[in-house]
Amino acid sequence: MGDSLAASAPQWEISIESLTYSHAAGALPSLSNVTIQLPKGSRTLLVGANGAGKSTLLQILAGKRLVSGTEIRVQGKDVFRSTPAGITFLGTEWAMNPVVRGDIVVSDFLNSVGGYRHKERRDRLLDLLDVDLDWHMHQISDGERRRVQLCMGLMGNWDVLLLDEVTVDLDVLVRDDLLTFLKEDSEARGATVLYATHIFDGLNKFPTHVAHMHLGTFLTEPTPWPFVDGTLATMSVELGPSPTLYAVALQWLKEDRERRRALEAQGRKRRGARTDAVPSDSETFYKKYDYSH
Repeated sequence: MGDSLAASAPQWEISIESLTYSHAAGALPSLSNVTIQLPKGSRTLLVGANGAGKSTLLQILAGKRLVSGTEIRVQGKDVFRSTPAGITFLGTEWAMNPVVRGDIVVSDFLNSVGGYRHKERRDRLLDLLDVDLDWHMHQISDGERRRVQLCMGLMGNWDVLLLDEVTVDLDVLVRDDLLTFLKEDSEARGATVLYATHIFDGLNKFPTHVAHMHLGTFLTEPTPWPFVDGTLATMSVELGPSPTLYAVALQWLKEDRERRRALEAQGRKRRGARTDAVPSDSETFYKKYDYSH
């Protein structure tokens, strides 16, 4: 009977069960009891404030942070023990790497990572992202360098795409063209996207699912988008029958801030200005050498 149940169970493209993860021994967990199950071909948007755990989750799924005691499965394979092919992770730190900021021509750079093997998709992305093959990587802007990164990362036939804030440097036209490309690619090939962003304009038609993270946990696990009646019943404000992603995200983040402040009132380390009556040692020291007046 167990075998028949296993055979009938859905084959999730991304699957995590009860993951808890800390960056250092003894530190508060960055992720706590996280469970996620995403079907093939889904495009899931991760919504959450800075520090909610979105980047950590994406890095773990990409195999960049080792975890123990929990299986992290992509395409049915453990990402650490039998890494599946076709996973692409694109994060913001790439553009700061000194190697990709060196004096190398874009055409040579793309060929060095196999661009010649994916000529058709590479050329389509070069046009879509408005990339000049004669650019020198050390002379271009952060946004132009981001376009090169996206061309490099997307020119192969990826199956699972993990995006961590990589559209932050793009102008609105290129970003819109990119999202259209990713949506069409996902639909045509059944490819799966997990996307963390803080930019919600123009996203209403992109995701198939939306999830809400707060302080390392899911307050709303990946839920089909657009939401149906009753999905937002836990919200403190009525957003109407067909809210935009921007309105949903803004309300979620407002409520997250209130939750965090409630925890601070109970003893959690407080953010913002300090109200200490006694000057700190550093304040006393710097005040003696403050020549701005």
